[in-house]
Amino acid sequence: MTNAIEVRDIVKKFGDFTAVDHISFTVAAGEIVGLLGPNGAGKSTLIRMMVTLLPPTSGTAVINGYDVARQSDDVRRSIGVIPQAMTSDLELSVEENLLIFAKLYGVPRDKRTRLIAELLEAVELTQWADKPVKNLSGGMRRRVEIARGLVHEPRVFFLDEPTTGLDPVSRTAVWTMLQRIKSQRDLTVLITTHYMDEADKLCDRIAIVDHGKLVALDAPHALKASIPGRQAETVTLDDVFVHYTGRDLRDALQAPSAMDSPFVMRR
Repeated sequence: MTNAIEVRDIVKKFGDFTAVDHISFTVAAGEIVGLLGPNGAGKSTLIRMMVTLLPPTSGTAVINGYDVARQSDDVRRSIGVIPQAMTSDLELSVEENLLIFAKLYGVPRDKRTRLIAELLEAVELTQWADKPVKNLSGGMRRRVEIARGLVHEPRVFFLDEPTTGLDPVSRTAVWTMLQRIKSQRDLTVLITTHYMDEADKLCDRIAIVDHGKLVALDAPHALKASIPGRQAETVTLDDVFVHYTGRDLRDALQAPSAMDSPFVMRR
């Protein structure tokens, strides 16, 4: 199976501090992989390198066949990125928000109308197309962000905490929508989340990063089975997280500030 993401012995140092320490892994085309880690574990720095916001100190990542260090423009054109903070223009309509992004990415005029209509249908916002984004609920605004991130037909999709702040019903609706869109568009998805139930339901595999190192990577059921002295059916991903990081889940559930987002470039 073709790999959509290949991370090869990647390292990021800030002076004497090693934020990411020789991490390697692959994500097969069509997979959904969840990236988990306590605050300060190196997860955000790893993602920043993968989406070309930070240059690696050594090693590299290849996204959709493009090297992040040598072919950064090609990487950016082939990925969709959804940050945790919602960035749609509240005064513009849903359709106008998508149209602006389509123009920025150079989507041909004859293609834009069709793509935007398809995406609005996919995220169940067709009837809201001409309504200002400020009139939408939080869950609906998140769906606008996801549709906007797909308007240039990326092959690899990065989502940072896509359901943070949403109520349980909206969260479940976003999960269902993501799974449907992923299958329809043959997307590869890398998602960061602090919700263990989200990772369990959505992800084919889960990668856990701690102290700059990749400490675990496997399917959710296999990670649960790896906990010694326990029956797999009694183990939760919370237990897995504590086993591999030595930290309580509550530490990781602390809401990060905007500067902690993997998709914000620090000065």
